[in-house]
Amino acid sequence: MTPPPAATATAPATTATPLEAAAVARTLLEAGFGPFYGVPCSFLGPLISVLQERHPGVYQAAGNEGEAVALAAGAKLAGRQPVVILQNSGLGNAVNPLTSLCHTLRTPVLMLVTWRGRPGQPDEPQHRLMGRITPDLLASMEVRSELFPQDLAELPAALERAAEHMRETGLPFAFIVPKGSMAPYTPAPAASSDEVSAFAGLALRSEAIAAVVEASDPDTLLIATTGKTARELERDWDRGGNLYVVGSMGCASSIGLGVALNAPERFVTVIDGDGAVLMRMEAMATIGRSAACGFTHVVLDNESYESTGGQPTQSAGVDFAAIAAACGYRSQVDVADLDELAEAVRRSQAVPGPHFLRVRIRPGSDPALGRPALAPSQVAARFGRAVRA
Repeated sequence: MTPPPAATATAPATTATPLEAAAVARTLLEAGFGPFYGVPCSFLGPLISVLQERHPGVYQAAGNEGEAVALAAGAKLAGRQPVVILQNSGLGNAVNPLTSLCHTLRTPVLMLVTWRGRPGQPDEPQHRLMGRITPDLLASMEVRSELFPQDLAELPAALERAAEHMRETGLPFAFIVPKGSMAPYTPAPAASSDEVSAFAGLALRSEAIAAVVEASDPDTLLIATTGKTARELERDWDRGGNLYVVGSMGCASSIGLGVALNAPERFVTVIDGDGAVLMRMEAMATIGRSAACGFTHVVLDNESYESTGGQPTQSAGVDFAAIAAACGYRSQVDVADLDELAEAVRRSQAVPGPHFLRVRIRPGSDPALGRPALAPSQVAARFGRAVRA
């Protein structure tokens, strides 16, 4: 077969008209591809929303990208032509199943990998390194890649090239999806009053963060998960004892545990999110079996990946408090009221932990929410000094 065009490292000066997600989904399905597994990225949020809304059951959200690859491998073994949707930062989670599962078993899967941090395009600091190495990382795993077509008319031929490569080699194939490839898509309004009433009366994330901060000991070390949680904590409550995690989704609780175990005289509170906890749920087992007496794990649960477009997580069907109890947390509470939250935070700092607090909140944030003013390395250095003070 003729080798596909390689992805170029730097961004072109101009971009084509973004593709309509509905047309892309239709083309993929007509070419025989599906089901779809993945973790959302804003670049492909429109495609995921279309699949969920117009093709129910064809897209399955995964906790992390490695799980998505394994799910797709299972679907391939069952005779399907699966597609994995992921942000390029999630390639780190996917390396093991791509190299030791798909490569070894010769179970090829098609991947749509977004290109955050592409050289020549501005992006957040956590995406810069992965953006530089994305094409080379795929190549080093013997995953052939090319840029996702910018013209819908070119997509069927590109999909056939990918399918032919996977048939001939038994190896995965990746389309690298640059920023702006998909046109924005607005999902239809909630179909029933139940979908709306599920969040009625619940606080916003910023309100829950305020309740946690105000109820905590003033010297509490606060670690906020990546995304809008960290950004809202910085905007409203910036101080030296705060760490704003950027990237490394799901790792905030492990960072916090590392701090708590090595600064046992300090209160350490992690402000986490439902999608982040689902991505690295094994951390709960480690936390529960630890001796981190001053550790409190707060999970703000709005049942969505809000930073990438509001795609639903799996949290609605998960009893996090029961999982925390099984993992060995000293206390576990599930609250939906700010007064209850504040009281739970005060109790958690009155007796040895670790403690777990799930807080049900509603989606929503300030559209003008900015980014932290300090560079991540400066935030980390400032936080380190506060820990050692």
